[in-house]
Amino acid sequence: MRLSMIPLAAIVLALSACGTTGTDRALSGAGIGAGAGAAVGAVTGMGPATGALVGGAVGAAAGGLTDKDDIDLGKPIWR
Repeated sequence: MRLSMIPLAAIVLALSACGTTGTDRALSGAGIGAGAGAAVGAVTGMGPATGALVGGAVGAAAGGLTDKDDIDLGKPIWR
C-alpha cells in the first residue's frame, strides 16, 4: 500500500457505514470513501478520480464487511 493511501484507508474505515443492512452499509461506505478518496487523491497528487475509485472500493468493502455492532453512524440519509 502506498504511503499516501494510509490516511485514506483510516478515514474510510472510521466513517465506513451507516445503516443496519449490509447493502446500506456498503452503499454509504462507498459514498463516504469516494468523497474522502477524491479529496486525498487531489491533495497527494494521485488524482481525484483514482482516489475516488480506491476510496469507494475500500469504503464499500469496509461497510459490507462490518455490522452495526462494529460501527454505527445511524440511519442512512436515503431511509
